[in-house]
Amino acid sequence: MLPVINFFGTPVTRLILGDNPFSGHSYIPDKATSSDMIDYYTANQIIKTLFDAEEAGYNTMLPLADPFIMRVLRQYRNEGGKMHFIFQPYPAIDLAINLRQMLELEPIAIYHQGTTTDGLLEAGEFDTLMSNLKLIKKTGLPAGLGTHVPETVLRSEQEGWGADFYMTCLHNSRKRGAEPSGFLTGKEKTIRFFQEDRPLMFDVIGQVDKPCLAFKIFAGGQIFLGQEDEAVSRLAKEALSETFKLIKPSDAAVVGVFQRDKNELSENARLAQEVLDAQR
Repeated sequence: MLPVINFFGTPVTRLILGDNPFSGHSYIPDKATSSDMIDYYTANQIIKTLFDAEEAGYNTMLPLADPFIMRVLRQYRNEGGKMHFIFQPYPAIDLAINLRQMLELEPIAIYHQGTTTDGLLEAGEFDTLMSNLKLIKKTGLPAGLGTHVPETVLRSEQEGWGADFYMTCLHNSRKRGAEPSGFLTGKEKTIRFFQEDRPLMFDVIGQVDKPCLAFKIFAGGQIFLGQEDEAVSRLAKEALSETFKLIKPSDAAVVGVFQRDKNELSENARLAQEVLDAQR
C-alpha cells in the first residue's frame, strides 16, 4: 500500500483515485473526449479499475454521487471491494436526497463540490452554501469544502464556516471565467489551466492546519498534451514531487486515470512511492 495519512481516524493513502474520467469529465478533448471516457468506462470496466487500484496500493477514491456511479460502487462492494469513499454530491439531485443515497455506501467523508461552492459565492448565495455545509455536517461524517479559489479557503477559516477539511484545486479556474460544471451542462470542458496559479493554492494549503486534498495535480491531463511517453512520465513525477513537497504531511493528492491506452494507475502509484520515499 502507498503511504497513508490519518484522515479522521481512517488510514487514507496519500495518493487518492479521482473520479472525473469515470463520469466522462474530460479536460483534454483533443486527446480523449467525454464520449471516449464514457464509452471506455462501462460499469464492469470501472469495477475492474477499482480492483486494479487496490492492487496498485490505493485505498481511497473520490466518487461523484450520481446514480450510475453509486450503482457501480454498490456492485463493487458486493464483489468484495475495499476502497474507502469520500463523496462529492451530484448537483442535479437535491442535496438532502443525495446525502441519504451516499450514506448507504458508508463513505468516510463527504465534501461540498468545488464548482458549486465557487458558483454560489460568485452569485452572492452565501446562505445557500452555509445551508449545504450544515446538511453535510448533519450526516455526522467529516465535512469538506471544495474550491478552486485559494482565497475561499482562507475566508472559510477566518469566518468559521465549519469545514473539517478542504478539497483544494491547484488551478484557480473560477477566477479565469470557468464554465458551470460539465455534469450539468453536458458540454466538453474547454478550460485552460495556468501554471502560475499553482503556488497560490500551495501557499494557502500550507497556512491551513486542517487536512487538504489537492487535486488537478496534472491540470486535468493538460500538462501532458503533445508530449511523448517518456516526457509524460517525467512530467508526472515532477508534478507529484512538487505537490508532495509543498502540501503538509497530513495532506493527500488526488489524480484521476484514463486506463484505455496506458496503465496510469500503476505508473502514478509507482512515481508517488518513489517521490515520497525520496522526501523522507
